[in-house]
Amino acid sequence: MSPGRRTPSKAAKRALLAGAALAALWAQALPALAQPAAPAQAAAPSPDGLAPGELYMEADRIVRDDERKVTTAEGNVEIRYEGRTLRADRLVYEESDQAGQGIIRARGNVQVINDDGTTEFADEFVLDEDMRAGVALGFSARLQENIKIAAASAARRNENVQELNRAIYTPCEICTAEGAPKTPTWSIAAERVVQDKQRRIVVYRNARMRVFGATVMYLPVFWHADPQSPRNSGFLVPHVSMSDRRGLSYEQPYYWAISPYSDLTLSPQINTSVNPFLNGRYRKRFYTGEVDLRFGYTYEQDFDGRGDRFGETTHRSYILGRGSFRANEKWRWGFTAERASDDLIFDKYEIGDAFESRGPYVADDRRLISQAYAIRQDERSYASIAAMSIQGLRRGGVEGASFDDDNDRTFPLIAPLVETHYEPVQTIGGGRLRFHGSAVTLTRDQSPVDTAARLPGLDSTRVTGEVDWQRTFTSAAGLRVEPFVNLRVDAYRLSDVLTGVGSQTTSRDTSRGLATAGATVSYPVYRRFKDSTVVLEPIVQAAISPDAKQIVVGRETNGDPIYLNEDSVAFEFDETTLFRANKFPGFDLYEDGARLNVAGRASVLWDDGRRANLLLGRSFRTEENNVFRERSGLRKKASDWIVAADAQPVRGVSLFTRARLDSDSLDIHRLEAGANVNRRWGSGFVRYLTDDFDINQERRENLDLGGELYVRKNWGVSFYGSRDLNQDAWVIRDMGVFYRDDCLRVDVVYRREDTVIGRLGPSDSVNVRLTLATLGGPLYGR
Repeated sequence: MSPGRRTPSKAAKRALLAGAALAALWAQALPALAQPAAPAQAAAPSPDGLAPGELYMEADRIVRDDERKVTTAEGNVEIRYEGRTLRADRLVYEESDQAGQGIIRARGNVQVINDDGTTEFADEFVLDEDMRAGVALGFSARLQENIKIAAASAARRNENVQELNRAIYTPCEICTAEGAPKTPTWSIAAERVVQDKQRRIVVYRNARMRVFGATVMYLPVFWHADPQSPRNSGFLVPHVSMSDRRGLSYEQPYYWAISPYSDLTLSPQINTSVNPFLNGRYRKRFYTGEVDLRFGYTYEQDFDGRGDRFGETTHRSYILGRGSFRANEKWRWGFTAERASDDLIFDKYEIGDAFESRGPYVADDRRLISQAYAIRQDERSYASIAAMSIQGLRRGGVEGASFDDDNDRTFPLIAPLVETHYEPVQTIGGGRLRFHGSAVTLTRDQSPVDTAARLPGLDSTRVTGEVDWQRTFTSAAGLRVEPFVNLRVDAYRLSDVLTGVGSQTTSRDTSRGLATAGATVSYPVYRRFKDSTVVLEPIVQAAISPDAKQIVVGRETNGDPIYLNEDSVAFEFDETTLFRANKFPGFDLYEDGARLNVAGRASVLWDDGRRANLLLGRSFRTEENNVFRERSGLRKKASDWIVAADAQPVRGVSLFTRARLDSDSLDIHRLEAGANVNRRWGSGFVRYLTDDFDINQERRENLDLGGELYVRKNWGVSFYGSRDLNQDAWVIRDMGVFYRDDCLRVDVVYRREDTVIGRLGPSDSVNVRLTLATLGGPLYGR
C-alpha cells in the first residue's frame, strides 16, 4: 500500500496512542532512575508538514477483516501522528465485541520515536484498547541525557501499578567509538521494580549497583517515595561519616510531606562515641512568602576533639530560621532567628551552612544574627526599619589568637534601625539630588572594655538627615568633571557613658552639622595599536570639609580622645575607597579638612581577549587626621600608596593583586594576591594575604591553594591547603585521587585539620565520595 496523509482511523490512532502508552510505561515504572521530564509545552508545528490532527501511515500491506474485526498492517509499518513516530514489522488491532476487550499488538523491531528525540524499543507490545493495562517484551529505551534503560518485560497492571522485570539502567556509554560492546562504568539492576501510585511508593526487589561490571552494593528490598507524585513522605539518602570527635556516625533523614505547602525533615544522627543528635528542618510556603526553619537537639555532656566527655549533662540545641514575605509590589518584610546553646555545636556535630546569610543584614564570621525587618522600595525611594541582636560564637582558644571568647553582653541590641533614601525626578542645578535619612538605637548590657570589670555598656541613639548633589560635565575632548556637595545633620543621645572613675557613668545629648564640597576630574585617553588598545586615565578628586565635631566618649590613659565608633570599626583603605570623599563607611566618624585623592589607571585590551589593568594612587591632606587609626594608612598628610592590578595573560589564566604600601619606606602593610587557572589539563587557585594589623589588632598572613590536576584521561589528583604563615602551621590539608568519566566520579581524599578551637583539637579523616550522573549528589559521604 502506498503511503498517504489522512485523518487517522480509530485503529491508527490507537496504534499511535499505544506507542505513547509504551513511552509512559517505562517512565512511570522506574522514576527513581531517570531525571524528571521537562514540563510539557505547546506543540510546535510538525517538521514533516503534518497539520494538527493529520496522520501519515505507510506499510507494505494493510488487511481489514470485517468479519473478525481485525486490522493488520505488515511490512515496514510506519505511522506518524502529532510529532510521534511508530515503526514495527507488524501491527494488529483486534476490536472489542460485546463479550471481550479490544487488543493492540505490535511485533518485530517495534520503535517509538518521540518529539523530544527519545526512543523506545521492544520486540513486542500488547495493550488493551483503553490503554489501562499492557505489557512490552524485550523492552529498551534511550532517553534524554544519554540515559539507557532495558528490561525483559515492562507491564502496566492497571492505572495505579507499573512494573519492570529484570531491569537495568545506566547513563554511561555501552559502545566504544568503533561500535563494539562496552561494559558501562556503572549501572543499577533490579529483578523487579514496582511503582504503586495509590500508595505513592516505588519498591525494588534484589537491586544491585554495579561499577565497572562488579556489584558494589546489594539490597534485597528497599523503597522510597514516588518521585512522580507531587509531594510524598519517605526516607532520603543517608549520611555516613567517621571522625575522632563522634566516632562512626550514621544520619538517616526522613521527609514528611505535611501538606502541599509544608514539609518536615527529621535527621537523627547516631554516633558511637557520643549521644545521638537530632537535626530537623521545617518549611512552609504561604501565598505571600515562606518560612524555613532548621533546628537541632541533644542531651549530652561537652566533649573534646577525641570524643572525651567532660562537664555536666544538659540540653544542647540550635535554631537557624528565616521568613520572607511580600505584602505587595513595594513592601516586603521578614525575619531571621539564629541561636545556639554552645559556641562549638556546629563544629562538633558537623552541621553545614550554619553561618550563611539568611536576611538583608549579615553578621561577621562565626556570629549569629536574629533580625526582623520591613522594606519599601520603588524606582525613586527606599525605606526600611529593622531590629536585630547578635550572638557571638568565636572562641579565644583558637590557636594563635589573642582575643577572648565572645561575650554576648557586650554586643548591642539594635532596635530600631531606620534608613530612607529618595531621589526626585527633577534635576536641581542640572544635577542629581538625593535625600537620605537614618536613625538607630543601640543598647548594651556591658562595656567591651575590660570585660572582667563588668562595666556598664554605652547606649546611644542617633538621628541623621542628609542631602547630596552631583553633576557631570563632559567636554568634547573627553575631559570629565563631576562637582559634588554633601550636607548632613546628626543628633545624638548618649547614656551610660563611662567617666573613667570606676563604674560611674554620665549621659548627654549632642548634635553637629557636617558638609563636604569638591569635584572629581578624569581625562581618559586611548591609543590603538596593531592588535590592542591602550587606555590611560588620570583621576584627581579635591574635597574640603570644615572641622567636624567628632563624638568623644572617653579618654585613653595618655589623654587621647576615644571617639564613638559603632559603624566604622572594619574598613580597608584600598582602590574601592580611594575616591570616597568621606572614607568612613558609617555615620559616627567623619573625614574633615582639605584633601586631594589622586590616581592613575592604565588598561591594555588585546583583540584576542587578553587584558591587563593597573591602578596607582594615594591621598593627600593639609593636616594630619588622628581620627583615623594608625593601621588605616590615612593618618599622615600623605597616605599610604594604593596599588591594584589584574590581568588575563592567556585564556584560562587570571591574576590579581591589591596592596597598601607605606607612604615613606614603601614597606608592605597589606597585600592580597591570587591566581586562577582553568586549562585542559587541570584547574586551580592560589590566594595570599598579609596584613600588619587586622581588625583584632593582630598580624595576619595566610596562604590558601587548591585545585585538580589530570594526569591521564580519566585519572587525576586533587589538593587543597590553608596555611597560617604567621604561626608557621597548616590549618587544613586535603590530598586526593579521583577517577571521572562521562557518568561517574570517585574521589578518595585524605584530610588533616590542624586547627585548635577551644578544646576541639586536630583530626584526621579519609573521605570517599561517589557521584553518579543523573542521580544527583554524592551517594556516600565521609
